[in-house]
Amino acid sequence: MQEIVVTPTSDTKEQIMNVAERLFAERGFAGTTLRNVVSEAKVNLAAVHYHFGSKEELFRAVVARFARPVVEQELALLEKLQAGDQVPSVEAILTALLKPCLEILVQNKDTLLTRAQFMGRCRTEPEPIKSIAANEFAASTEAFLDVLQRALPSQSRSELYWKLDLVIAALIRVQTEAGQQEALLQSTDPKDIQNATEQLVKFLSPGMRS
Repeated sequence: MQEIVVTPTSDTKEQIMNVAERLFAERGFAGTTLRNVVSEAKVNLAAVHYHFGSKEELFRAVVARFARPVVEQELALLEKLQAGDQVPSVEAILTALLKPCLEILVQNKDTLLTRAQFMGRCRTEPEPIKSIAANEFAASTEAFLDVLQRALPSQSRSELYWKLDLVIAALIRVQTEAGQQEALLQSTDPKDIQNATEQLVKFLSPGMRS
């Protein structure tokens, strides 16, 4: 039997991840098989195993591709906010949380809805799959909880945690409806992103304080 030789290429890896992201978004983790992925990506199963090893690791890679740049920007903005002596306002904290996610998501308008749907799907997956996404955002979540506790010292960390979870839910809702009639985010134009961020912050800040 002739040995199958897999030549690793970045194009192949990206194609696999693009198809997997769409299928995970549409069908969920359990409803997507590696054979589904290889069939639509037009690659062989050996290529998937070479680049990712397993379906779970493929899912993790798809999450990380979006999450890590977002977390990096969020933490950088949060660090700037805390550089002074004053405790940052709730509005400033939420802006630092929301804006990077919107900016990075809309960098490629062709994948905007798929990626938003995928991130929404991550929140409804059963364990242990749900934790894969949560772990990628864990550093950001903990950092924002820390600064929110400084800004809102009368609230417990657990209370702030579920409020922060509702903030993320609102963000994902805005992303999945982007471009639709009456949607908050109408386009990938920087002005629209800024407006969507400001409107979200204006709406969500009182809830964080309540």
